[in-house]
Amino acid sequence: MARPRRGERRQEILETLARLLEESSGAPITTAQLASAVGVSEAALYRHFPSKARMFEALFEFIEESLFTRINRIGAEPVASSIKIGQVLHLWLAFADKNHGLANLLQGAVLAGEHERLRDRLAQLYERLETHLRALLRDAHLPPGLPAPSVCAQLLLATADGRVAQAVRTRFRISPLAEWDAQWAVLSAALFAHELAS
Repeated sequence: MARPRRGERRQEILETLARLLEESSGAPITTAQLASAVGVSEAALYRHFPSKARMFEALFEFIEESLFTRINRIGAEPVASSIKIGQVLHLWLAFADKNHGLANLLQGAVLAGEHERLRDRLAQLYERLETHLRALLRDAHLPPGLPAPSVCAQLLLATADGRVAQAVRTRFRISPLAEWDAQWAVLSAALFAHELAS
């Protein structure tokens, strides 16, 4: 049987790490554990990635590419800001619902004991999402009496993050999307009543 090509093995390592993150109960994942799950030696892992931190960074790169390419596309659509924001939040929750291991990574607990720059990378990812939400809220021209777009963006981010946290805490017995349509209806009515009425 032919050996996997370098790119294929690298992808296999990342997919296995994501699966281990899904199965993790919060304990750190060792390179020995990962190598065993892939079916290679630890030395073979390091031929594809210089460190375990670099493996996690590759997962963050995948998350960013998967989500923000589509978020940018949503932002360019000629529709109301309320619709765009709803689509962005639904995309985030659907991604977590489909990728349990990466949702665990987004919650950060699995990074305990890992390199500090990984926690910084996680924070940057959430800051990037908040920036997108803030820009969309500015475009929505929120009515007088509501807090600033930055405050509303923090509220929406906290809500979405809380949905993912609940899913992770219940080991996905509760989906991040459970009752989301009804919850979004409440939030959007509070924020965009002027837009919805026009």
